[in-house]
Amino acid sequence: MSTPTPSLPTDPSTIPSLPPETQQHILDLLFEPSPALHKLSLPLPAPPKTYSALISTIRSHLLTLLTSPSTTDAETLDAILSAHPRLGEKKVGVVGSISRAEQAGLNARDGDADGDAEEEGRRLEELNRRYEEVFPGLRYVVFVKGRGREVIMGDMEMRIHRGERQVERREAVEAMCEIALDRAEKLGGVME
Repeated sequence: MSTPTPSLPTDPSTIPSLPPETQQHILDLLFEPSPALHKLSLPLPAPPKTYSALISTIRSHLLTLLTSPSTTDAETLDAILSAHPRLGEKKVGVVGSISRAEQAGLNARDGDADGDAEEEGRRLEELNRRYEEVFPGLRYVVFVKGRGREVIMGDMEMRIHRGERQVERREAVEAMCEIALDRAEKLGGVME
């Protein structure tokens, strides 16, 4: 049974008039399902003219959490950032199908022997584990589009070795917003 192809309302200015569950689903499609993000972002302060504007507003909210001295704000941000699936893990549902498509180049390598793909899968699993040891409560978030598995794993290694939680949070916020912009464009939303 195939998963239905998701879409967004073409005109984002209509989002505030939609039922709350639909508004949450739109955020889920763009950012991954996160009750903490729903609470932070909804209701929208004003009807967004474009998806770029919507994502920019949410980015501002996330950066406010990032710079806040509040432990509660840090926990909220971590909950939002950890909503992203681990790289290489099986994703389910409509939103999972989007993540699967984004990571397709990372998970399938043409011409590779099965043993090589399995070994790289184990390496990615190990990197996920190490990352989450260094950054408890976070998931590695990166905009994968156009980047190969070795580049992504090298970036992951660098970020693990750097070990700076605040820098990591900022990079994850920026990656989430890049991913959301890419998804909005692919799902037919008005961007500019």
